[in-house]
Parts: sequence; structure tokens; C-alpha cells
Amino acid sequence: MDVMEKLTHFILIAVVMTLGWTALTGCAHQAPAAAPPSLYERLGGIDKIAVLVDDVIERSYADPVFAANPRIHEAHKRFPKAVYKYNATALACQAMGGPQVYTGRSLKLAHQHLKVNEAQWQALIRIFRDSMNSFKVPAKEQDEIIAIIESTKGEIVVASTK
Repeated sequence: MDVMEKLTHFILIAVVMTLGWTALTGCAHQAPAAAPPSLYERLGGIDKIAVLVDDVIERSYADPVFAANPRIHEAHKRFPKAVYKYNATALACQAMGGPQVYTGRSLKLAHQHLKVNEAQWQALIRIFRDSMNSFKVPAKEQDEIIAIIESTKGEIVVASTK
């Protein structure tokens, strides 16, 4: 074998060994696995989430359980609904994995004066479910949304004084 043949033979062996080693060890350059779509993406992004939040807020303003709490009733009259919807949409989008950033007050600070009780909390969960059902949000996504909401309960609901 001349030098050229030896070099070609060596290169061929090196390539075969590398390909074989890569196949055996799984070290091939593979594209990283794509992350599954976020809840934000699965719901359709800000446009769909804003429509859902708008519906939930409209339902909550009309709900007699909330109207029975004079603090909530007064806040509904005093605080601009459009600002509430804007902040709630930003918060929801952020919590669901979207690019929006909520810049409002903490949930604890924003709700402490309202003295939200367990009945009002359960009414909120019911309103969310009713709204999501009306927009045909799939059960899996509904459960994820409710889990996000439930994670904030300690910041919003006042302890019972019984």
C-alpha cells in the first residue's frame, strides 16, 4: 500500500469507528428536544386569555356572592374595570408561561382590604369553570388554570374567624 492508500484506509476506518461509536452511545448531534407548548400557547396566547379574563370579570361583577361583600361591591364601583382586566390579563398570561409581565401590586396587598372569604373564593372557582366551559377550554388546561388560581388562595382569602 502506498501512502495515499494508507491515508484513505485510515480515514475510512476513523469515519466508520466514529459513526459506529456515535450510534452506540447516542452521541450524535441531535437537535434538542423541543419543549412542550406552554399553557399560554395551548390556550391561544394573549388574545384568547384576554377574552377569558374579560368574561370572568364580567361574571364576577354580576355575581350576587361578590355583591354581598360590601368591600368587594365598593371596590367594583371605585376601581376602573378596564384597569382590572388589563392587570388580570397580564398576571394570567405571565402565570401561564406567556411573555407578559405583571407589574401591579402583590395579590396579598391588592386583596387584603376586601376580606375575601371561602364562599367568595369558591364562587370565583365556579365562575372560572363556567367561563372556561363556555369557551370549550379542554379539561386538562382547565385543571392547570385552577391549580394556578388555587396556588394564590393563601394570599387572597382571609382566615375564618369562627
